[in-house]
Amino acid sequence: MSDTPTLVILVVLLLLAMFVLPQLRLRMAIPSVIRLFRQRNAVGIKNAKTVEELGLKPKSIAQAIFSGRNYKITALQVLKNANVIQGTEDGKLYLSEENLSNSKWKGR
Repeated sequence: MSDTPTLVILVVLLLLAMFVLPQLRLRMAIPSVIRLFRQRNAVGIKNAKTVEELGLKPKSIAQAIFSGRNYKITALQVLKNANVIQGTEDGKLYLSEENLSNSKWKGR
């Protein structure tokens, strides 16, 4: 019997694990980050919070190696790039509800 079908299945599973799963985890993390900002009342410039206050401080390299990737940090960066999460001059972050309502993540 040939090992070709088994090899094809393994390659497909590997590709799924490498490309599809991270995207799915990021899509799940984005609403979670939005919810976190709302729960901590970091909505609007007057209520801006630091990343430590929000619980979004990146892990050290040693922690990341043992616990895996934190998709909330990546989601935070995606939301910052889309101007949904904005920063103040002193480095605090806040959720812009106006920009969120105009984004593809509205209603989350």
